[in-house]
Amino acid sequence: MKRVLYIFSILILLLAVSWMPPAGDIYLSWQTFAGTNEGNRYSSGDQINRENVSSMKVEWVYDTGDKTNKTTIPTTPLMIDGTLYGVSPQLRLFAVDAATGRQKWVFSPPDSTARGSVRGLSYWQDKRGTVKRIFYSTGPYLYAVNAVDGKIISSFGKGGFIDLRENLDLDYPNANVAGNAAPAIYKDLLITSMRVSEGSDALPGHIRAFDVLTGKRRWIFHTIPQPGEPGHETWEDKDAWKRVGGANNWAGMALDEKRGIVYVPTGSATPDFYGANRKGSNLYANSLIALDAATGKYLWHFQVVHHDLWDRDLPANPNLISIRKDGRNIDAVAQITKHGYIFMFDRVTGKPVFPINEVPVPASDLPGEEAWPTQPIPTLPVPFARQRFTAEDISDRSPEIKAQLLAEFSKYKSGREFIPPSFQGAITFPGFDGGGQWGGAAVDPVTKIMYISASELPWWTQMVPNPALNKVGGKTFKEVGRSVYAKYCITCHGPDLKGDFSAIPSLVDLNKRYNEQQLRQLLDNGRNMMPSFRQIVEGEKLPLMTFLLDLEDKEALPARAGDVPSRERDISPLYSMNGYHRFYDKDGFPGIKPPWGTLNAVNLVTGKLLWKVPLGEFEELKKQGLPHSGTEIYGGPVVTKGGLVFVAATQDEKIRAFDKTTGRMLWEGKLPAAGFATPAVYSINGKQYVVIAAGGGKLGMRSGASYVAFAVK
Repeated sequence: MKRVLYIFSILILLLAVSWMPPAGDIYLSWQTFAGTNEGNRYSSGDQINRENVSSMKVEWVYDTGDKTNKTTIPTTPLMIDGTLYGVSPQLRLFAVDAATGRQKWVFSPPDSTARGSVRGLSYWQDKRGTVKRIFYSTGPYLYAVNAVDGKIISSFGKGGFIDLRENLDLDYPNANVAGNAAPAIYKDLLITSMRVSEGSDALPGHIRAFDVLTGKRRWIFHTIPQPGEPGHETWEDKDAWKRVGGANNWAGMALDEKRGIVYVPTGSATPDFYGANRKGSNLYANSLIALDAATGKYLWHFQVVHHDLWDRDLPANPNLISIRKDGRNIDAVAQITKHGYIFMFDRVTGKPVFPINEVPVPASDLPGEEAWPTQPIPTLPVPFARQRFTAEDISDRSPEIKAQLLAEFSKYKSGREFIPPSFQGAITFPGFDGGGQWGGAAVDPVTKIMYISASELPWWTQMVPNPALNKVGGKTFKEVGRSVYAKYCITCHGPDLKGDFSAIPSLVDLNKRYNEQQLRQLLDNGRNMMPSFRQIVEGEKLPLMTFLLDLEDKEALPARAGDVPSRERDISPLYSMNGYHRFYDKDGFPGIKPPWGTLNAVNLVTGKLLWKVPLGEFEELKKQGLPHSGTEIYGGPVVTKGGLVFVAATQDEKIRAFDKTTGRMLWEGKLPAAGFATPAVYSINGKQYVVIAAGGGKLGMRSGASYVAFAVK
């Protein structure tokens, strides 16, 4: 009997061994741009921990081979079944062995003029695991690619792609659109969003779901409500839905798969800084919206900024977290903002977890503008970025610099939140790029602590009469071109064409770099961070090129109403913003006392800020006795079970690891270019990897074309 039992035991053991996965098949994956659909950027791997992180070294580097000329890579790669998927600076999709960096395949989009900013990819497979697809966008085209061999799925959409400008109930064939955020995937639905223009030519940012196999639209939710839909009453002009754009999701979503709820944060209605043509609170702009993922049916919403005049888009995907508060369990959704707040709600009901007060804010003094009288401010959690910029906060690196900054500071309104745009000009703090940004927050589901990387820089802006409203008839091409420039280009490149030396190129003497054909191609297709302006009609494009290239002037241009699309003609604002301006000192450093970039830890149960540490530094300032200044931040953190927070995102071209409990820096690694992205963290056979896209290319930094993987040696 004992012998029988012994033999039986051996057979059971052999059977168990036969079912064990072979070597190389044990993975802790990174399945979405934020790790999982909950959006928390959390890795349950602990192979890298506080004790051994100091021995981390470069494991492999994948060079995409792309030419880099003011390009960047904001992409967080995916790692599934041992393969890492990413996007190159020229928007080619690639697959490499996640343990070695060895290339498996590269997909080049059929559109050779592909442009855009791809921050995330989406992966789907059927229940049997036989059909595997990667979805990503280049400009307006959303592609379906075979995850195994990198070939386009011709049965999807229009021969392998869908055009995001279509299926919006109205089509906008030449509109400025880019699918920069990763779609959310619920069962067989691809829930999509898009980046749109922020001017009067913007499309509405409706949310749509497409069939993952066919590309056919299955549902649509109108973020600018149409007659008969909830929220339509929040627009004073009941026909605003026909001509107002924006209210789009460009930052990504979160998905509660169990409940079938998708959480969608939206941006502002357009145009950004003058709302006289869109009076009202403007739902569903600047809102966190909960939708039934299967049908697109509205469930609840909360508007974080009413009648936005400050470009206060919701900048990152929400985080889904379960907490215990006041003796009860709450499945919550947390949303970070550009102005440094965290709003928390019950996932099902939309009821705030902490009280939110409507606080009176200043009125507008611009003719025709009606700023909303109050704005919502959460009592908790504590803000993760400073909220006010006063004369006491001016940088005092030297007496000369302080005097220069005080003189500049005195020109503008300042000292409180939500100062409306004006002719005098106003300082916005935190600036237009946050506070929180698209890198997103990380949440430890065990400790309930959120980690956020934040910029703390003031920006200033000023309103001017819109030259684009001048009558066209009787004016020369150059005169009209200057008006067209004010309509489309002045916001980024400024009234003097000099741009922002740290990020946006100067257009002065453009004729020394471009001829007419090259400029036309640039306007039609965009380049790097510059979107396509194919929507500009010929009656505006020719004068614009004449102005920018300082060409021999043409005869006076006759006024033709048909040259301007009706959506643009109807909503062109009386006043426009004269450009985005960081408040810098004469040396190009932020004009506020440091830190300028921070990493923050917030307890989501108590709402308390646990710690704040500077993130990044400048070698030049270290030599002057100012270390740990922090730098402007583009990219988010990842938190791990091993007790670490990994984050790059800084101008000093480094990636760092911090103790998640104390905020103490434990390790840093040098990158070939700045890691303006969020890392992916995964494990293969018990070995943990941290991968970051080293693309640089922002804030005047050099560009790169590689992905770098780190591991413990």
